[in-house]
Amino acid sequence: MAGSPVQMTGTVLTTRRVDAYHALTVVAPGIADRFRPGHFVTVAAGGRDTSMLTRRALTVHDVKPDYGGTVELVFAVRGAGTAWLAEVKARDTLDLVGPLGRPFPLPRDPCTCVLVGGEYGSASLFALGDALQTRGCRIDFVLGATTAERVFGALRARRMGETTTLTTEDGSLGMRGKVTDVLPGVIADARADVVYACGPMAMLRGVTAVAVEFGIPVQVAVEEHMACGIGVCMTCVVPVIGEDGVTRMLRACVEGPVFRGERVRFDDVGTIPFDALGAPGGRNV
Repeated sequence: MAGSPVQMTGTVLTTRRVDAYHALTVVAPGIADRFRPGHFVTVAAGGRDTSMLTRRALTVHDVKPDYGGTVELVFAVRGAGTAWLAEVKARDTLDLVGPLGRPFPLPRDPCTCVLVGGEYGSASLFALGDALQTRGCRIDFVLGATTAERVFGALRARRMGETTTLTTEDGSLGMRGKVTDVLPGVIADARADVVYACGPMAMLRGVTAVAVEFGIPVQVAVEEHMACGIGVCMTCVVPVIGEDGVTRMLRACVEGPVFRGERVRFDDVGTIPFDALGAPGGRNV
């Protein structure tokens, strides 16, 4: 059942380390029922008496029907909130809101898809891969990170994908370099029809440039810091060119996190371009 996000208390079923990352499996039937690949979840961190007011946006790696519906959330420790989440134990409870955001659009007909993941951004690609294969699509993976322990999902990708290409900047796993170094060859060999990507902004910028060079569409799930996750605080805005050619500051948590890559103005991320709709001294039509 797709529909509006829900807020609920979920019980932690399992916790595990996945190399450099943490994964929590939480019983959350209302969220699992509504989930589509590309959605995310926000979690309250710190407990009932915390001073940490903002929620943490977490990637959904897997959704299963167990216990009425579970979601597995993957994250890296980056600050006090995620450090607190890393200490959560089985049978603890979490306050969750989800599923949130705009999911990946799926092709109507079977096609060849290259799925590109950077760091733990790869986590969101596996539910997508399952959905694409259900539609008869071929999928090829390109996963990368700075070091081997920061590549997420290599074994699962090898099981799922027609091919899987791994890269690390230090050469500790797969080919030395970045995903953009090997992506042209993968697209050409697979005769890909579309690219899906999730990872750091710099990676998404490079992946988009490669896809545009090949003349194929690219869907990117952006990683922007989100404070509320529901479109109120405006901290996650990204400059995106609309169908009418006008740049608008769109909220990654509501209008995204998935955008058409060629419409994201990656060079201007973190700023409000002077020609954006509503920009100070700029366009106000």
